[in-house]
Amino acid sequence: MAQRQFLTSIRLIGMAHLLPLPGAPGYGGSRQFIYDRALADARILQQAGFDAILVENFGDAPYAKTEAGKHVIAEMSAVITALQNEINIPVGVQVLRNDAEAALAVAAATGARFIRINVHSGAMVTDQGVIEGRASDTLRYRQMIDARGISILADVFVKHGTPLAPSSLSNAVRDTVERSLADGVIISGSGTGEAADLEDVQIAAASTATPVFVGSGVRPETLAETLSLAHGIIVGTAIKVGRITVAPVDPVAATEFADRAHQLL
Repeated sequence: MAQRQFLTSIRLIGMAHLLPLPGAPGYGGSRQFIYDRALADARILQQAGFDAILVENFGDAPYAKTEAGKHVIAEMSAVITALQNEINIPVGVQVLRNDAEAALAVAAATGARFIRINVHSGAMVTDQGVIEGRASDTLRYRQMIDARGISILADVFVKHGTPLAPSSLSNAVRDTVERSLADGVIISGSGTGEAADLEDVQIAAASTATPVFVGSGVRPETLAETLSLAHGIIVGTAIKVGRITVAPVDPVAATEFADRAHQLL
């Protein structure tokens, strides 16, 4: 599948955590400031050597469970369009907490190449309540809006969540890929910036032929072992100023991280 082939072509994804958008409790009153910060982060990630960028409405806490709202779709479309005009590496979209249709709509309208879905298969108990995967709706929506070329990266046992019913990780990975048709899977730690259990990464990689990404907590000192097990990584906190998730991307840390990663790939 072309969507899966695209994911095999990227190994190092950097996070562009958006500041609170209009409508969010933390919104600071300036759309331009949000755009400027996102553009600065994106330019640094591209210059540092990242293969792709994932744009996420991280600042919008507390997050809606499944429908982020039309205003979020509009704002993220505007931001990502601005990014696409300035950079030439692939861009992905995540609309928190689990608005897969919004992410697909934004990606289709802006030319983004992939989306991330926190709960694509199964059900998780989260700080937003119980979130159920809606793979059937998501895949059919992708067809309906002519977004078939957009890849789906899906978390398995996503961070900030607990499975509603007992299941082995290997079974959950297989269900996510084989029954819910994700193009790649993500294994993360318990929370933002928390390291994934590398045994879980190994289990996931052994359970599927699709690309497996580690989605949180990778640091320069754990890069070698992580990349020996996973196809790729998604990194945010480790390359921020002071290793603070909401801070800007640190150009020195980002460059050093990317250089180290590419030496290992």
